[in-house]
Amino acid sequence: MMTLDEKIYRYAQKLPYSFQEEVFDFVQYLLMKAERQENQDWTSLSLSSAMRDMEDEPSLYSLADLRVIFSHQCT
Repeated sequence: MMTLDEKIYRYAQKLPYSFQEEVFDFVQYLLMKAERQENQDWTSLSLSSAMRDMEDEPSLYSLADLRVIFSHQCT
């Protein structure tokens, strides 16, 4: 029984050269997409790890504090 990469290789060999180039371009696109997804997964994991248990921490500023700061900047 052939592995998937062997099947892909054999089918790709049967294609005209211009289509083989398209297959190669598509493989490169899929690799970039997979890398981008992996980076997003790590970023999400990192952010969620950094934010873990922060909702239990006391707030440093009140809504009134923020209103004072932003109202002074807008005038």
